[in-house]
Amino acid sequence: MTQSSESFVLPASMSVPKNQPLRWFLLGVLLIAIFLLELCLGSVMIPLRDILLSFVSPSDVDEKWREIIFVFRLPRAITAAFAGAALGTAGLQMQTLFRNPLAGPYVLGINSGASLGVAVLVLTAWNLGLPAFFAKTGFLGNMAVVLASIAGAGTAFGIVIAFSRRVQQSVTLLIIGLMIGYISNAFVEVLIQFAVEHSIQRFITWTFGSFGGVTWIQLRVFVPAIVLGLLIAVIMMKPLNALLLGEEYARSMGVNVRRTRVFIISGSSLLAGAVTAFCGPVAFIGIAVPHLCRLIFRTSDHRVLVPGVLLMGAILALAADLIAQVPGSRAVLPLNAVTSIIGAPVVIWVIMKRRQSLEV
Repeated sequence: MTQSSESFVLPASMSVPKNQPLRWFLLGVLLIAIFLLELCLGSVMIPLRDILLSFVSPSDVDEKWREIIFVFRLPRAITAAFAGAALGTAGLQMQTLFRNPLAGPYVLGINSGASLGVAVLVLTAWNLGLPAFFAKTGFLGNMAVVLASIAGAGTAFGIVIAFSRRVQQSVTLLIIGLMIGYISNAFVEVLIQFAVEHSIQRFITWTFGSFGGVTWIQLRVFVPAIVLGLLIAVIMMKPLNALLLGEEYARSMGVNVRRTRVFIISGSSLLAGAVTAFCGPVAFIGIAVPHLCRLIFRTSDHRVLVPGVLLMGAILALAADLIAQVPGSRAVLPLNAVTSIIGAPVVIWVIMKRRQSLEV
């Protein structure tokens, strides 16, 4: 991945069209609509009237439908919305920090570190004779996977932070992050070679990504972690705007670039690490959402884009999850297959647009 051209952000793109509130409103309406669809559609269709009644008058709704809504679909929808908002925000910050339109929330090796943590647990649980407590698919087993993912992501994050204190250029830090990712993936491949078949299957299932494995108890950890990462992004809006015109310009405006970089990396790592820990490595949302928002809002001002990616990220994640559930069928598609189908064309469009701008 190379540093993008100066055409990626232009000073003129900082202008803010006057009708932005209307676009936020429309995205908000779309988010509410698709959130309700997520509750209505699935292998069992539940009428919208019963969905609404289940919140205001639960006794008037069939008990089986209430269980489907509150035990399965509502936690899934909340997880998808927060995960999409987190990945979109992390992607926006990474693209601005590295001035690279193809940067995503996992370019610093956070995703690979989380995968390595899960691989160490899942792929060695049987080989080392660990109790079924770690290997089984129940709540305790799932929490063990979450903790392993957080540990792996935290280790990768710590390495990146250590380098960030010594490295001046963000593009150099980007390359170091990519190398950390390659090293982590290499260790994962080695572990797979020595793992038993059952553990490999579980690890591969985790890599597909899913919003459906997060329980209400886990949401008590997941949601606050995401909110904290989003608050950091809000605080960093002005420094991010300064970084749009380069690190030297930001320094001339009085921005402490090194400290800002640490805050941005910390916030993005928290967002990406939390989503990966609870949902697996969800692909392409972090890359695609910022570009969709720039297209919709026609600005690079983070005061507009940060709330925009929150809404668009949640919408895209909910839409992908809804498609993955194949409403009306018991079949379930891999989430990453759906996000790739949605996100890959956006990346191709970005590459072609940059090529055309360079040719001009």
